[in-house]
Amino acid sequence: MSGGWNTIESDAGVFTYLVENLGVKDVQFEEMISLDSSYLQQLPPVYGVIFLFKYPVGESKPSDGTAADGTFDPGAAENLFFANQVIQNACATQAILSVLLNRADIDVGKDLKDFGEFTQAFPSDLRGEALSNSELIRTVHNSFARSSPFVDEGSRAATEDDDVYHFIAYTSLQGSLYELDGLQPAPISHGPCTDADFAEKIIPILQRRIGRYPASEIRFNLLAMIQDPRVRAREIGDEDTLAREEQRRQAWLWENELRRHNFVGFVHEVAKAVARKKLKEGAFEVWMGQAKEKAKSRHANRKQAAAAAGGDEMEY
Repeated sequence: MSGGWNTIESDAGVFTYLVENLGVKDVQFEEMISLDSSYLQQLPPVYGVIFLFKYPVGESKPSDGTAADGTFDPGAAENLFFANQVIQNACATQAILSVLLNRADIDVGKDLKDFGEFTQAFPSDLRGEALSNSELIRTVHNSFARSSPFVDEGSRAATEDDDVYHFIAYTSLQGSLYELDGLQPAPISHGPCTDADFAEKIIPILQRRIGRYPASEIRFNLLAMIQDPRVRAREIGDEDTLAREEQRRQAWLWENELRRHNFVGFVHEVAKAVARKKLKEGAFEVWMGQAKEKAKSRHANRKQAAAAAGGDEMEY
């Protein structure tokens, strides 16, 4: 297997099974379709949110070293799990780990617990190196990438003409609301915050970030990391919720399997089978004749339009 990291989708089913395959217990992701604090408050315990946005490649940063919103907290990097991003395409999993490895109320399993303890004394840049070199985390991450027969451009340097997307995490830690972004030099504090008022305080922060973009920009995605709803459903005997959540899990499993499958070969074989069938039925020549007549008609129409305009015919 290649040592690189592949792009994965911002999807509740992908993230839920990604963390489960890493050994995390009782965690699920819920897609937020609107910036609504009341909806967020109705969810099971919310551990944090993962925010996806178009990264402004080439955008200049404040010259005085301040954050665009909030305040850099270098000291927090020594007490929290904060890793600098040192490799492309790893930011989704890195944002997820920024919440998982900072929350004592999540059972992250032996492997991630060992990784967190191993990197605890590292500076943030070495934490990023350790994360990018973790075979376990990279293998699980890549297992959720879409199968593609084409060359991955992930190693190509991004330019200002590219659409580049980035994942960051927000969570309540040690009495403050932190923004954890591996492309920043340190965690960003957004002021006092507890788990109880996280839902209310995170929404204005996200609105301000989205407000930096033109009104036409709608390519954002927000996923809440929550306790698996099945935990509470089992505790209170809510069979309806349990059945509904189990059904969602099965649908996510199926979607994840489809992501891993390369359908190009299948489509190619179907196209060949259709062509053989048309040839056998004598319909292929008919179809080709119809296509030629349509092409001639379009060509004639273009000539007429060009003549009427007093110009030469344009080739398309």
